[in-house]
Amino acid sequence: MLKKVYGSAVFGVEATTITVEVNVDTGIGYHLVGLPDNAIKESNFRIAAALQNNGYKIPGKKIIINMSPADLRKEGSAYDLTLAVGILVASDQIKANGLEDYLIMGELSLDGELQPIKGALPIAIKAKQEGFKGFILPKQNAKEAAIVDGLNVYGVDSINEVIAHFDKGNLLEPTIINSQDEFMEKLNTLEFDFADVKGQESIKRCMEIAAAGGHNIILIGPPGSGKTMLAKRLPSILPPMTLQEALETTKIHSVVGRVKDHSGLIAQRPFRSPHHTISKVSVYNVF
Repeated sequence: MLKKVYGSAVFGVEATTITVEVNVDTGIGYHLVGLPDNAIKESNFRIAAALQNNGYKIPGKKIIINMSPADLRKEGSAYDLTLAVGILVASDQIKANGLEDYLIMGELSLDGELQPIKGALPIAIKAKQEGFKGFILPKQNAKEAAIVDGLNVYGVDSINEVIAHFDKGNLLEPTIINSQDEFMEKLNTLEFDFADVKGQESIKRCMEIAAAGGHNIILIGPPGSGKTMLAKRLPSILPPMTLQEALETTKIHSVVGRVKDHSGLIAQRPFRSPHHTISKVSVYNVF
């Protein structure tokens, strides 16, 4: 039986929908094609253990899995859940009506629990653009993906919840976030506040002028004099981000896996602190 499940690949800060075609037929063998990297090729071991520990199995038949488009390189372990659901449906172990309406991503642990993925926000944006009704992903990434209005985002803890949703009628509850309210709330949530700095009146005045005029500033002084401490707090006196800037910033942090668990929009201007011995190439990678 042939079944199609949908996942997504992130290239830069944009996502591309991946169609995972799973065909289970008479014979023996497990063949995964479509330019998968080593992490994806190893997924059959994680999937086999996760299914066995939850009362299912990889069938002892010939399984051919194609990740289309086949000429794009696929990377990472986030396709585990996509492949596992495809195998279960194609081998007729579960029923999944309406599977084509969902985009499914997640890394499996051996007990079937799900680990967080990278790039949840750009994937959710692409899923909405392509007309998917729902996006199933690990619960740690649900709030991040739910920023996208008009897409049902379902955060799950294990593969059992996904199976119950499709096969047993135990429908998942969508994660709902009002992006505007989330943005306004985060604007006033400061990790480092310029108001915390006591003394240092001269340099504080200089930094206020630099922030107001959009100027560069260089801090020179011995270790421990407060250069990094002051620099960390500079974003708190910069003009607030717009909602679009917040979305773009969150998208970049999402791709590199720097969005904190259970957090949504990043509404504060980011601060990076590279070491003074950093090379030019490293600077490009950091910024």
